[in-house]
Amino acid sequence: MDKVGFFRSIHVKFVLIYVLLILIAMQVISVYFINNLEDNLKENYISALKNNLDFFEFNAEQKILDAQQMKETTEDGNSNTLTTDIAQLINETKDENIKSVLVLNKDGVVIGSDSKNLIGQVSTNSKIKLALNGTQDQSEMYDKATNQRVIVWAKPIIVGKDQQVDKNKQVLGAIYVKSSIESVYKQISDINKILTTGTVIALVITAILGIFLARTITRPMADMRKQALVMARGDFSRKVQVYGDDEIGQLSMTFNDLTRKLQEATAITESERRKLRSVLTYMTDGVIATDRDGCIILMNDRAEEMLNISRQHALGNSLLELLRLNDQYTWDELYNEYESMLLDFSTDKVHYVLRANFSVIQKEGGPVNGLIAVLHDVTEQEQIENERREFVFNVSHELRTPLTTMRSYLEALAEGAWQDENIAPRFLEVTQNETERMIRLVTDLLQLSKMDSKDYKFNFVQTDLVQFLQDIIDRFEMLQHEHLSFIRNLPERKIMVQIDTDKMTQVVDNVISNAIKYSPEGGTISVSASLHGRKIKVSISDQGVGIPKNNVSKIFDRFFRVDRARSRDLGGTGLGLAITKEIVLAHGGDIWAESEWGQGTTIHFTLPLKKVKGE
Repeated sequence: MDKVGFFRSIHVKFVLIYVLLILIAMQVISVYFINNLEDNLKENYISALKNNLDFFEFNAEQKILDAQQMKETTEDGNSNTLTTDIAQLINETKDENIKSVLVLNKDGVVIGSDSKNLIGQVSTNSKIKLALNGTQDQSEMYDKATNQRVIVWAKPIIVGKDQQVDKNKQVLGAIYVKSSIESVYKQISDINKILTTGTVIALVITAILGIFLARTITRPMADMRKQALVMARGDFSRKVQVYGDDEIGQLSMTFNDLTRKLQEATAITESERRKLRSVLTYMTDGVIATDRDGCIILMNDRAEEMLNISRQHALGNSLLELLRLNDQYTWDELYNEYESMLLDFSTDKVHYVLRANFSVIQKEGGPVNGLIAVLHDVTEQEQIENERREFVFNVSHELRTPLTTMRSYLEALAEGAWQDENIAPRFLEVTQNETERMIRLVTDLLQLSKMDSKDYKFNFVQTDLVQFLQDIIDRFEMLQHEHLSFIRNLPERKIMVQIDTDKMTQVVDNVISNAIKYSPEGGTISVSASLHGRKIKVSISDQGVGIPKNNVSKIFDRFFRVDRARSRDLGGTGLGLAITKEIVLAHGGDIWAESEWGQGTTIHFTLPLKKVKGE
């Protein structure tokens, strides 16, 4: 570490700050004191000058009034007497600061002055004119002739004590005085010199004391700096010398305590580093870290599994390239991506989606040092969300269709169709059919919802499956004997299974009902059962139109129908086979379909011969 420069040393900074503090304090005190002192001296000077002028005005007023009352025979005699009296009055009241005095009558003629040359002249001074009109004027000016600052005061001589002029008052003349105020400024200058001398002495004493105080502080700090350099090299054995029990001494003891704790913290940090490495290794989420250039510097085992790439091949490569974001983001844009993003790694055979969350590696206020990406496998969540959205859409669509139909027919009835004996019954029948269709749809939805619930229970009982199927076929033959025929390929002996008879009846009814709906007039429906190991397989075939090959695997999905228009005409909800599948799976069996377009369809389902666990 380089040696600290002279002006960067805390020793010098401490002395400078101490001296500047005293200097600023002295300057503030001096400015405040001088300003107040100057104002007070000016006020006292002007007050004394005013008192002098008031006295002079009073006597001049008396002289002028006496001269008017004497009424001497000649005008010249009267003027000479007044001039003499005014001159005597000026000599009695004038002091050393007053430089010029003029006394004028009401016509602006000088009747008294400290200079005889001005007697009898008419003044054109603007201040004197204001005074003759009854307005007093006083201001501070600079006299170029004497190079001094003076107070110029023009004051009217008014009959009576009240200086306000009204209808009953009379202006007898004016007094014009020019008085030097340099004595006040000289006093202020002398006081400034005294304060400046005092400030310099205080600064010298302050600098000496500051140097002494700074040395007592900086010496222990210099010692601690040396010890800190030793600690930076990893040596925690040395201690800082304690010079006393003051704050600096306490700082030294704290520094020694810090050395001990830092040694302990170093050991703990190494232990935590090993723990972090272990956590990253066994995390269920993938973690990837990069440097400031976006190159991968860390990858845990889970990230390798998710991305199907080895750590050796990934390290040093670009994160954008690894996550397939080259075409969507630049490296700078990825730094500002605070929201999570979905990464689709799906193929034609496998659906695979990851969610990536990014966090910037950055010291507070410092530059970006890298990026951390956390990967979550959300494939299943996305599938569930897509199924939920599709389910809501289908339910809304299935409910809207009958509701729209009902509204149209009800509006027609409300507009008068109910009075038509031929149309009204047909409209009501359509409305009733659509209502029943919605009821079936809601009933199927409720059943699916109950079956999705973990609390839903089946009532399993020991049942002869052959007789169970015979009874169901008998019931359908009684209803459909004129249109369709049933072929029975069932074993002659009993086959006992554990089933919920109500739910399994619904399964067989749904399959046979679909076969009847899509079978042609006079067709046959075949029901067969056979043993396959520990399972029994039931097959129900029809001679209907069949199912396109690409739709066979979808017929057990909720709301799926091959021919939607025909299914609605036949009253289907698109949920029958979905319910059937849920019931069969709940019995521990399986269900699937085989079909060729135009050649009929066969539905197969299996049931276990042993009791279902966890019924």
